[in-house]
Amino acid sequence: MKLVKTELLIDKGDFSDSCAWKMLKGHIEEAIEAVVWPPGSDKFTIYAQSGKKRGEGNGVKPIKDAFTTKLTSFGWELEAQMDIATVSRPGKIDAVFDLTDNPLIQDKKHFAVEWETGNISSSHRAVNKMAMGLLEKKLVGGVLVLPTRKLYNFLTDRIGNFRELSPYFPMWKSLNIDEGFLAVIAVEHDAESLDVPRIVKGTDGRAMI
Repeated sequence: MKLVKTELLIDKGDFSDSCAWKMLKGHIEEAIEAVVWPPGSDKFTIYAQSGKKRGEGNGVKPIKDAFTTKLTSFGWELEAQMDIATVSRPGKIDAVFDLTDNPLIQDKKHFAVEWETGNISSSHRAVNKMAMGLLEKKLVGGVLVLPTRKLYNFLTDRIGNFRELSPYFPMWKSLNIDEGFLAVIAVEHDAESLDVPRIVKGTDGRAMI
C-alpha cells in the first residue's frame, strides 16, 4: 500500500521538527507500506470490484489490522483507552505510542493513530477525539489514516475517505491550539486486478503483512 498525501491540520510548536516525530513518521510510513495483498506479495493489489452492492467489494478491517499489527513491532499499544475528554471517555484509540521517557515531550506523553474502518461520521469522531487530546494536553499529536476516493470505490460502501472529509479541514485548522500536531493521511492501493482474491470480512489481518 502507498501513502498518497498528508494534510497538516495543526502544526504548532516544535514537535514536527523533533527526532520523536521523525521516528514515529517512519513507523507509520513503514506500517502502511507493509500492508500487501494477496498474502506474500510485495505490493497491495485490490480486487477491482465496486463495494456499493451488498456482498461485493473488499473488507476494510483486515487492512487496518495489518497496519496496526506492524506498529506493534515498533512498540505501539493497540486499542488504548485514554481519558482525553472533559465530560465522558471517548472510544479506544487504534494505536498509541508512549513518549513518557522522551525529554523533549515534557508533559504531553502520547501520540495517537486512527485507521478509518467506519463511515464519514466515524472519521469526524476520530479527528475530534485527537483534537480534544491536544486541547487537553494529553496528546502531543495524532494522525488519521483513510483511503483516497480511488481506493474507496473498491471498499465497503460509505467508508470514510479523504475527499469527503477534506471540506472540513479548515475547521480543524482554525482550532486555538498553542502546541500540537494533527494530520490526515490518504492511502491507496498499488494496483487493481480481478485475478486476486477479494478481501472479505473476517480475513486475518496479520496474513496481509
